[in-house]
Amino acid sequence: MPKRGVKYWLMKSEPESYSIDDLERDGREPWDGIRNYQARNFMRDMAAGDLVIFYHSSAKPPGAAGVARICCAAYPDPTQFDEKNKHYDPKSDEDDPRWSLVDVEFVEKFAEEIPLQTLKEDPGLEGMRVTQKGSRLSVQPVEKKHFKRVLKMAGAKMKLR
Repeated sequence: MPKRGVKYWLMKSEPESYSIDDLERDGREPWDGIRNYQARNFMRDMAAGDLVIFYHSSAKPPGAAGVARICCAAYPDPTQFDEKNKHYDPKSDEDDPRWSLVDVEFVEKFAEEIPLQTLKEDPGLEGMRVTQKGSRLSVQPVEKKHFKRVLKMAGAKMKLR
């Protein structure tokens, strides 16, 4: 089977719920609570080593805050089975789980967040999903050229070849 190359993603989190600072402090964290089928399917396509733009949503302003890395392949999200958890799903079956998660690890926090408006105005990011009107999906693929452009805009230490 041919080796799969690195894929690139954007994952949104509300900073008051979980921020890039929280991930930096924790080092590694399960990305749980996703309850959208398309976002779940994207997570099921992730593999260890994939890179993520960590994006603060519902912030003033929303924007790209840093970089994370996927640590493992998707596995069942345990919150779907916990009746006391806000992400509990009574229709999910332990033998055929409906929801998945991946673990992410901290890579880098940008010196300054890149606001969504700045991303939208950059011609090098034309076609990037997050810049398109109505882009509400919390997990989405990113083209390598767009990922590299965001890193450059942020003055990130991390470089891609």
